[in-house]
Formats: sequence, C-alpha cells, structure tokens
Amino acid sequence: MANDHLILVSGKSATGKSASLMSMDKPEGVMYLNCENGKKLPFKSKFKELIVVDPTQVYQAFTEAEAMSEVHTIIVDSLTYLMDMYEGTKVLNAANGMKAWGEYAQFWKILMSQVVAVSTKNVVFMAHTSDVLNEAEMINETLVKVKGSLMNQGIESYFTNVISTKKIPLSKIKDKNALFTITPLEEQLGFKYVFQTSLTKETVNERIRAPMGMWNTDETYINNNLQNVIDRLHEYYK
Repeated sequence: MANDHLILVSGKSATGKSASLMSMDKPEGVMYLNCENGKKLPFKSKFKELIVVDPTQVYQAFTEAEAMSEVHTIIVDSLTYLMDMYEGTKVLNAANGMKAWGEYAQFWKILMSQVVAVSTKNVVFMAHTSDVLNEAEMINETLVKVKGSLMNQGIESYFTNVISTKKIPLSKIKDKNALFTITPLEEQLGFKYVFQTSLTKETVNERIRAPMGMWNTDETYINNNLQNVIDRLHEYYK
C-alpha cells in the first residue's frame, strides 16, 4: 500500500516554500506540523498547527489525523529541521553513538513505510536543499541534505513527486500555461516565485521528478500554489 498523494516540496531558503501554502482549500482541514522552532508562517493561516518539539510527535500526529475526518492534508515543515531535531535530541547525547545513528535512519524509514504510506490524507513534506559536491563525478548536486546512511540513499528516493521552489526572472520563462499567471507586482519586479515541476538543461543535477505524463511539457514552471499540485495529483491518480 502506498500514499498516492505524497509530495516533497524542496528548495533553497527564501524561494517561496512557505508562501506556497497560502491558497490551500479548506485551510481548517490542514494539519501543519511546525518543526522549525515554532517559526511563524508568512501569512495568517487557519491551519491546525502543532509545534513539534520531539520527533516522535510526528507519528502521533498522523495517528490522530486519521481519526479526524475534517483533516484532508498533513504538512511537515520541514523534513530538514525534523531530522536535525532527531539528531540534536536523540543522537548527540546518546551513550552508544553508532546505535543512535542507526535509530536515526530507522526513524525516517518507519515514518515513510509504516506511517505515511498508510495515511489516507494528502501528505506534504517541505525541505531545504543544499549544493553538495559529488566527488565521484566532480559535480555539484542540489539535494535535500541529511546525515548518515540516508544521505547515500537520497531522501528524494522516497518520493515519486518532487517539486522545487525557485525565484526566476520573468525573462527566462518562455512557456506559459493555465497554472502560470503573472501579477502586476511581479511584472514590475521582473521576477516570480514558482514551482519547477521537471528538469531543464540548467537543472540536470537536481532531483526534481514526477510520474510520467503528470505535467505537460509547457508546465515546467507553474505558480507556487500547492493546492494546484494536490489537485493535479488527484486528477492523475483518480
């Protein structure tokens, strides 16, 4: 069993990850798991918000969400801070460091295989990306950086849908589509915060991916509106 409505939204800081949540349908039905020290969203929200101070609270939150019919979406913000939290609270002070690092990896694997996979909700993980040197190929890769064995596997390998937030000059965007609009303010500023849904020749070393045929060729860039992505997922898998 797998969750068809699972999304990883990755991107560098200040590229519109949090802002992409602003137009969610029925926001009262969004369970927002804040793993970033209670940092406020950049807009007023009606989400059901839980400030996570212990990684195992995420397991509990998913269990509680299943019993709440009004909850339609669970957002974990962010995966990066969640794994940093696990390291800080459960690994660094452990008597047996090797055992603790093994449990760090198992925490993530259990979350994905036994909690997220059986969830009936839309599940969205936000994550920060870093540029990391691939020494074997001597190229910089843009990826979600974590510690230990999970780094070798690649966090993105757990997701079929990986989209990236970008701040793009309008002059670089040639294709237009129904999910891409330009506001007067964006026209004035000359740039736009977008989701990138597929690879381009400039981003071949990133880990953006989607199921075949989910996005049209002219939909490489779309508005950074997470609801549009969730709607497309439901349309694709219905």
